[in-house]
Amino acid sequence: MLVTAYLSFVGLLASCLGLELSRCRARPPGRACSNPSFLQFQLDFYQVYFLALAADWLQAPYLYKLYQHYHFLEGQIAILYVCGLASTVLFGLVASSLVDWLGRKKSCVLFSLTYSLCCITKLSQDYFVLLVGRALGGLSTALLFSAFEAWYIHEHVERHDFPAEWIPATFARAAFWNHVLAVAAGVAAEAVASWMGLGPVAPYVAAIPLLALAGALALRNWGENYDRQRAFSKTCAGGLRCLLSDRRVLLLGVIQALFESVIFIFVFLWTPVLDPHGAPLGIVFSSFMAASLLGSSLYHLQPMHLLSLAVLIVVFSLFMLTFSTSPGQENPVESFIAFLLIELACGLYFPSMSFLRRKVIPETEQAGVLNWFRVPLHLLACLGLLVLHDSDRKTGTRNMFSICSAVMVTTLLAVAGLFTVVRHDAELRVPSPTGEPYAPEL
Repeated sequence: MLVTAYLSFVGLLASCLGLELSRCRARPPGRACSNPSFLQFQLDFYQVYFLALAADWLQAPYLYKLYQHYHFLEGQIAILYVCGLASTVLFGLVASSLVDWLGRKKSCVLFSLTYSLCCITKLSQDYFVLLVGRALGGLSTALLFSAFEAWYIHEHVERHDFPAEWIPATFARAAFWNHVLAVAAGVAAEAVASWMGLGPVAPYVAAIPLLALAGALALRNWGENYDRQRAFSKTCAGGLRCLLSDRRVLLLGVIQALFESVIFIFVFLWTPVLDPHGAPLGIVFSSFMAASLLGSSLYHLQPMHLLSLAVLIVVFSLFMLTFSTSPGQENPVESFIAFLLIELACGLYFPSMSFLRRKVIPETEQAGVLNWFRVPLHLLACLGLLVLHDSDRKTGTRNMFSICSAVMVTTLLAVAGLFTVVRHDAELRVPSPTGEPYAPEL
């Protein structure tokens, strides 16, 4: 398993590099933005945002292993994960309102503080302290995915008055480097936890300086901005009306809730499936992220086709896992391949779903609709983990993959329904490269 993980990592990394180089050669020469004010503004944003993302990814590979290292049972670990998911959905519902009220810059600094405290709680072996840490992690995650983007968009348009058409270029580049940071974070986590022999708590200690530096740079270089607050009840009511009045939105919500709840359960299960066979967790995680990057590099295809392909790949992978995790007949290499395929599917799914949401959901109702999307998503994931909590470990893992397979078949039916509804909708097609609007390349 050790050799398989390292060879897979090298192979996936080489594939990603080759694809990226071929894309760079095939890309027609465009005008690079030479506006020094814009370049400096982008740099100020990236410095803080990338540090925050790196600190977040650094904590991912060894979370389950840390709780196992503290001798907690799988059921207790499942409860810790459920606590984290529950806090994510609760704080996620009010994150936009909180960020608008508190201020985007202050919210980013608050993220650095709360996530640092979350990392500090990992030094304790007290179960209650770890539960508090999971709640802090949920708040931090909600802030990470709301405050930073909101700050940038407001500054880009309102303060600097740059063309709105330049915004996608910034976030496209951020998405690419987010994958790169995730791959690097897995290797760094493996280095400090395993190669240096510092144990599974080391990545959390290493994340604290990154978070502190991100907060300090935001305080020094960023200006504050606010937005007019919309009542939370009105936001949710408007989102519900949009959800019920447009079948496309409803089907997107069903697909997101089912698909991403399965991914949350996969995040919990991959470590106990592979770790007993000597898998280097940091390298395995980096391989996952490289597979996801490989999938996202195929985004030049039509989003509906990619969404369908992503769901099909996950269905196939989960069927593989029901056999490779059979008690007494475990096949860790086959399970690892199935996990890589799931991550490849994630790389196809997330940019496709993001594109479809932008086109289908009115901009004024996106916050409310996404709140309604998140609630069933996290409830399904929590329910799955609680079911696993009450099961025998060996049979419970296989049974959970079987349940996830059935859920993904249902997702496939929802995708087929959406495809039927939108097959003649030209708005949901990616325009040809010659029709793309100008966006600056740095």
